[in-house]
Amino acid sequence: MAAKGIGRRNFISTLTAASIAGMVPSGVFAAQSGRQAGKLAALGGQPVRPAFKKWPKWPYVDDRMVEEVVKTTKSGIWSRIQSPVNGAVASFEKQFAGMTGSKYCIGTGSGTQALAICVEALGIGPGDEVITSPYTDFGTISAILTSRALPVLADLDADSYQLDPADVRRKITPATKAIMPVHIMGLPADMDAMMEMAKEFNLKVIEDACQGALARYRGRALGTIGDLGCFSFQASKSIACGEGGAIVGNDESLMDQCYTVHNHGTNRKGKHVAIGPKNRMNEFEAAILNGQLPTATERFRLRNRNAAYLTSKLKGFPGLVPQRQYAGTESGGYYNYAMSYKKEHFHNATRQQFLKALAAEGIALSPYIPNGLHREPWIDHILELDEYKKMFPAARLREYREAARHLSGCDQVCSEMVVLPGSAALIAGTSDMDDVIRAIMKVHAHREQLTSL
Repeated sequence: MAAKGIGRRNFISTLTAASIAGMVPSGVFAAQSGRQAGKLAALGGQPVRPAFKKWPKWPYVDDRMVEEVVKTTKSGIWSRIQSPVNGAVASFEKQFAGMTGSKYCIGTGSGTQALAICVEALGIGPGDEVITSPYTDFGTISAILTSRALPVLADLDADSYQLDPADVRRKITPATKAIMPVHIMGLPADMDAMMEMAKEFNLKVIEDACQGALARYRGRALGTIGDLGCFSFQASKSIACGEGGAIVGNDESLMDQCYTVHNHGTNRKGKHVAIGPKNRMNEFEAAILNGQLPTATERFRLRNRNAAYLTSKLKGFPGLVPQRQYAGTESGGYYNYAMSYKKEHFHNATRQQFLKALAAEGIALSPYIPNGLHREPWIDHILELDEYKKMFPAARLREYREAARHLSGCDQVCSEMVVLPGSAALIAGTSDMDDVIRAIMKVHAHREQLTSL
């Protein structure tokens, strides 16, 4: 090497952080690798990932999807009721049912609508309670409020970001009718515990699998474990059509009731028999979905490979701890790749300082949900509504309000969470994942500088 003008010290200095990662334990990598990379980009150094390197675009579009939309446009069949058996929506429902292993599927206008339809179809309404997560899109809560039931918020397990089964059990009352676990980030909640409690207390289970399309737990697809399962195809989701959703289930009678509710109370025979909004998926949404379903599994597998790769590179690194997965988890939807930021391992720099430094290195992570839904004003709003005052004893509403103030697990998750967007970033290449790791480790190596940002 000396003959080539490369001494041992210079040789070591030319190694990339990624190559060092393969040679030494991850903890040593965390402590050493970034020191070879110069000063932080936020302080004038060279970024790990140059600006010309782009992430995959999202939503995903290909010629097959465009052809499906054109075909639907030319057909003049734009509503599912024009072709209830052979139209685009019917085709999507058959395909998605097959992909999830469910007997039946109903396309809806959104994931929120899907959840609300299930609540109504199960006969849950005024005076009833549904236990769910405070760390989710507000659509989960809205779906329960639509039927004027009470969304009871249970705390989170701070490592998995999922409902804490022990707190779910504590929140069960005689008025509880269902549990609505949220498979946050598309990874499975502790469904063993949820189904055990449902059986013990005779409760229904509505799976909010809006972020978890195609993910599997103990040999079954998310959404097929409880009584009903719901999905979202909003533009940011891993299978997307702008807006759109689906309900899956195996109970024909219950799914027929879901159909009736979503079809403004009109059943499959055209009889107006119940209460319901018009929440039908339209043919154009289904056309976009039909165009991408043939390749959706390929992208799903790639996200899982990249997520596993990131997790392997972060193993033993205490500064960022990936989302814990429950026993039985086989795969995830990976709406986001989520980690807990441990500031004590970054010279006590704030999460915002860490994210600012990382963004300067060319890697944009985000905190995701800034605060749990127990900290939002909707609770005060509903508790002042006459209908809730009539439906629930005053003592119960006071107890409910006080309990919502004390969800420490959720508060911890909100304060520590950082995510890499999953729909697009996790379908990039391995070298892109290496950029993520190298940037994290570089920032960690220069952590004493973070508090100046």
